[in-house]
Amino acid sequence: MSAANLAPITATDSLSQALKANIIPNQEYLLQGSVLDSAVEVLLHRLRGLCDNVDAGTETFDDQEVCFSLRDPNQQAAPLMLRVRKALDARDMPFQLRYIGQPDLGDKSRPTVVRSSLDIACSGMLIEFLNELGCRIEFEYSVKGYMFRKGRMKITVSKVFKISQSSMSPEPISQSYLVELSVLAPQGQDAIGEDMRAFADQLRPLVQLDKIDYKRLGHMSVT
Repeated sequence: MSAANLAPITATDSLSQALKANIIPNQEYLLQGSVLDSAVEVLLHRLRGLCDNVDAGTETFDDQEVCFSLRDPNQQAAPLMLRVRKALDARDMPFQLRYIGQPDLGDKSRPTVVRSSLDIACSGMLIEFLNELGCRIEFEYSVKGYMFRKGRMKITVSKVFKISQSSMSPEPISQSYLVELSVLAPQGQDAIGEDMRAFADQLRPLVQLDKIDYKRLGHMSVT
């Protein structure tokens, strides 16, 4: 059969082939912890000494995140949760649409939380599109902090703020910073977790990064 007679490859075909080849980074390996405001500078100093992307100065971010839910009209399935993040300090950056699955905490031998994660860069019409689909805003917040990289590991140290409906400055939800160590990778690369645990051990006793089971903490939301 000549090349002219071959059926064109669609985007769906390409995605299916990529999934079969296991090259899409659709798993997030995650450890989380917190550090008090009074101790965050010491932690940042330690990270500057350990991480790769500090020659040009510490990378910062200032984002707003909105969590949407898409509910089953028949209420026979759990709502689909989607997150939209936009950069407040770089208005020309694309919006980020993210799906995060339920964390897999069944295997206690795993050193990290493992959950499905898909990230897609989108245009500024994303929120209007989700509203047209019938999605509902559950909560929103802003997050401001610092980002470090060690190999393919990403470390963020961030302060979470309530979104104010008035002209008042955003209000921090706590007197601490959220610390997250994460890696996005294809399925089946559980050895990453051991590298993450070894790096997390280097941050002790400044911060203890661990597997967090949010079901045990109860349902918490930022309003």
